[in-house]
Amino acid sequence: MAFVAPTAEELALYLDLTEINGDRAELLITKAISLAQTVVKPLPEGADAVVLSVAGRAYVNPQQVSYETIGPMSVQRPSGSGGLYLTKADKTALKSLAGRGGAFTVDPTPATADPSPTYPVDDDYGPPGDYEPGWGWV
Repeated sequence: MAFVAPTAEELALYLDLTEINGDRAELLITKAISLAQTVVKPLPEGADAVVLSVAGRAYVNPQQVSYETIGPMSVQRPSGSGGLYLTKADKTALKSLAGRGGAFTVDPTPATADPSPTYPVDDDYGPPGDYEPGWGWV
């Protein structure tokens, strides 16, 4: 199954919002998809979770506010918690979903390789005669 782009309604559900600005949500989802495609193209199945995460961060905190006080309430967000960007975890998840995140082995041996020696075998090479215990090679 191929990647299916999330909708504005799915973003609203992801953010637990009863109402959402559909045009803004669609724009952020489209931009989040474009950003994700800089890491993996085409996007794999399951990448919608990363796209929703990226679009959700930008929807909730578009100005990248890190500290806000309104009356007696104050909120401090981590630095870089807004705007449209991919975290290291987002990039890792995209690569993993595409099957490119783990270690691998490359075998350079051709399929037609023969296990016999390729060098010339010299029958006269080596110690002469037979080996006798206690006397050595005779």
